[in-house]
Amino acid sequence: LPCLLHLLTVQDVHHGNGTQEVFYSDPSVLYISLHRYDNGNFFPGSGHPSEVGASPGEGFNVNVGWMGGLNPPMGDAEYLAAFRAVVMPIAHEFSPDVVLVSAGFDAVEGHSSSLGGYKVTAKCFGFLTRQLMSLAGGKVVLALEGGHDLKAICDASEACVSALLGMEVEPLSQSVLDQKPCENAVLSLQKVIQIHGENTTCHVTSRTISNMTLRGLVALWKIHAVSAIASLSMGSLTSDR
Repeated sequence: LPCLLHLLTVQDVHHGNGTQEVFYSDPSVLYISLHRYDNGNFFPGSGHPSEVGASPGEGFNVNVGWMGGLNPPMGDAEYLAAFRAVVMPIAHEFSPDVVLVSAGFDAVEGHSSSLGGYKVTAKCFGFLTRQLMSLAGGKVVLALEGGHDLKAICDASEACVSALLGMEVEPLSQSVLDQKPCENAVLSLQKVIQIHGENTTCHVTSRTISNMTLRGLVALWKIHAVSAIASLSMGSLTSDR
C-alpha cells in the first residue's frame, strides 16, 4: 500500500530489529518501538534512540529503549508515560491512514527476568489499544507476535481484541493513571525527546517535541490519562489535534 501512511508500533519487550531494517529509509512508515534496551545488553541489543532512520526516512524511526534493567521493572505507569509523552503526540502529527501493531506480549507481567521481566498488565495493553484507535479513523490492525507465558498472552490478547471490538474493557484504576513513572523511565523518555527534538531533520518528531523538558514530562504525569492524550499539550509540547 505505497500510497498510504502507516504507523507501525512494536510493543514486544524485544526490539523489532527486522521490522526497523525493512522500513528504515521509508518516510511513508512511522515506526515506533517500545522495548527493553539496557545499553544494548538486552537481546537483540539494537534499538538505541539514536537510530532515527536514514534519508529520506530520517526522523520516522522512533525507539523508546528502556534503560535501568529491572530496577524497577517497567509497568503500566511507564508505558502510559511513553504513550502520553512520545507515542501519541508523534502519531497524531504523522496522521497515519492505518495503524499496524506488532502485538508482542512478553512485556506483560508473568514473564521471567530472562524473558523481559516487565510488569505491564493485560488491561493496560487494552487501554493502549484504545488510544491507538483514536488514529486513522480507528483502522488498527494487531498481529499477534511474541509472548512466552500462556496466561499473559491470553489475557492481553483478550483485552486488546475487546478494545478493537468496542467492548467494555477493564479500566485502569485512578491510582495507576496518576502514578509517576520510575526515574529510569523518565530518563529513557528524556533521551528520546532530546535526540528527536535536537535533530532538525526529524521532520515529524522535531515539530512535536522539540523543546520538551523534564519539567514538561513531570507535568504530564499529573494529568488524567484521557485529557492528556486528548490535548497532549504541556508547555512547549503542542499537538495539532
